[in-house]
Amino acid sequence: MEITFISAFFVGLFSTVHCIGMCGGIIGALTFSLPEHIRDNRWNLIPYVTAYNIGRITSYTLAGALVGGLGDNLAAFSPVYGHLVLQLFASILMIGIGLYLAGWFPAFVKIEHLGKPIWKKLEPISQKLIPVKSPFHAYLFGLVWGWLPCGLVYTALLWSVTAGSATDGALLMLAFGAGTLPAVMIAGILTGWLTRLIRKPFIRPIIGLIIIIAALVTGYLAILHSGHEHSLPAVEGMKIEDNHQHHMHH
Repeated sequence: MEITFISAFFVGLFSTVHCIGMCGGIIGALTFSLPEHIRDNRWNLIPYVTAYNIGRITSYTLAGALVGGLGDNLAAFSPVYGHLVLQLFASILMIGIGLYLAGWFPAFVKIEHLGKPIWKKLEPISQKLIPVKSPFHAYLFGLVWGWLPCGLVYTALLWSVTAGSATDGALLMLAFGAGTLPAVMIAGILTGWLTRLIRKPFIRPIIGLIIIIAALVTGYLAILHSGHEHSLPAVEGMKIEDNHQHHMHH
């Protein structure tokens, strides 16, 4: 399971190429709604940006717990193959993320349409939270914006279905959220530099290929682990039979 959390962290980290525009814009809206004496000093902004991000990741983690619990119930219908099917589904989603980030499968981002009904209900609440008056206010703002329809966040959520439990689903989304932190935290300070870096033609395909390779390795390990688990009962049964025959012989 550790490899899944590590993969989720790196997917979050590499999603910089997708979300710097969107998240940078939200941070911008948050920043411009603050009083001028806070806005003019970058050090004063840190508590607000931190609180916003903690709120956003809290929402990711809660959503991961809900979806992970659902996946656990789905796997229970077929204890033998349920988890393998979910893990292979996770690998396919990761390949989709890799292809999207590489720029080879732009239509993949349409997965975010899944979240539009939820967002219609939440958007009016987010509007009421502006202007942001305190770090706690920023946390509430982040809590709402964590549900914003974003193709990569919603893909990570679908991935959480395969985590195996509510706890692992929550941890997977926490790892994904932690991966997005560096880019979003420094978005206000280094947006220009990050945007220039991401626009370099070789960056996106390299990131996409890293994620695709990780997905293939994860899928292969899932099949290998599943085959090993299924062979164990047979091996144990053979040992019991051999021991029984050995005693009979004596």
